[in-house]
Amino acid sequence: MSRSVNVPPDPPVSLSPTVQACLWMLGAIVSFTSMAIAGRAVSLDLDTFEIMMYRSLIGVVIVVTIAGLAGTLPEVRTRKMGLHFIRNISHFAGQNLWFYSITVIPLAQVFALEFTSPLWVIVLAPLVLGEKLTRSQAIAAVIGFIGILVVTRPSPETYHVGLVTAALAAIGFAGSAVFTRKLTRTETITCILFYLTVMQAFLGLAFAGFDGDIALPTAANLPWVVVIAVAGLVAHFCLTTALSLAPATIVMPIDFTRLPVIAIVGVVLYAEPLDPFVLLGAALIFGANYYNIWSSTRS
Repeated sequence: MSRSVNVPPDPPVSLSPTVQACLWMLGAIVSFTSMAIAGRAVSLDLDTFEIMMYRSLIGVVIVVTIAGLAGTLPEVRTRKMGLHFIRNISHFAGQNLWFYSITVIPLAQVFALEFTSPLWVIVLAPLVLGEKLTRSQAIAAVIGFIGILVVTRPSPETYHVGLVTAALAAIGFAGSAVFTRKLTRTETITCILFYLTVMQAFLGLAFAGFDGDIALPTAANLPWVVVIAVAGLVAHFCLTTALSLAPATIVMPIDFTRLPVIAIVGVVLYAEPLDPFVLLGAALIFGANYYNIWSSTRS
C-alpha cells in the first residue's frame, strides 16, 4: 500500500515594501482626483479657507471616531508638536493654493505643475531626512520634469496667476511630504492624521473668519464638502502609509500618474482641451515612474 505524503503548502507571496507603497499611492491618486472634482463644485459658494475649515472639522470627527473604535487614540502624543506644526503649516499653504488653482486654470495644468513636488522632495529629503539620492531616482525625476514641461509649455504668452499658485502649492506639498516621512519614524498614522485635522481646522477657522464672514455650506454643496473631507483623509492615510513603507524620493514620483487621469476627467466633465502634448508628456511621466519603480524593486 502506498503511503501518502503530506506536501506543505506554498508560503504566501509577500509583496516588497516598495510595491506595497505603490499600491497605497494608487488609493491616494483616486482620492486626490475626487477632491479636485468636489473642490470645483463648491468653489462658487465657498472660498479656499472655508473649504479647508469644513474639510478639517469633518476630518476631526472621522479620525476621532475611527481611532476610538480601533483603540488607537492613546497613540496621539505631544512629543513632536514642532514637527507636526511645520508639516501642517506647509500642507495648509499648499492645499489652499491648490484649491484656488483648480478653479482658474485647466486641471491638467494644475496637476502637471503640482508634480514638480517630487523634484522638491528630492532636494529636501537629503537635507531633512538624510536619505541618499540614487542615480535611478535622479534620472526618473529628470524624465518626469521633462514630461511636465512638454505638458505645460510655459511661456510669457501663456502666463496666468494660477500657474504661479499651482507651482507654489507643489513646494508646500513637498515640505509636507518630507516632514510626514520624518514623523513616521516615531509617530503612528493615527497621531499624524489627528494633528493634521485639528491643526488645520484651527488654521482654517482663523483665516476664514479673518474678514468676519464665514459662509455656510448649502444643501446642494454639503455632499461635495463631505467628499472633500473624506477624500482628503483617505489620500493622506494612503500617502502616509506609503511614506512609512518607502523613502519619499520613491513614493512621491509615483503620484505622477495622476496627470493622465485628471486630463481625462477634464475632457469628460469640463470639456477642457486635450492636445497631443499632454499625451506625450504623460507618456514620459509614465516612463519615469516605471523606471523608478523597476529600479527600486530590483535593488
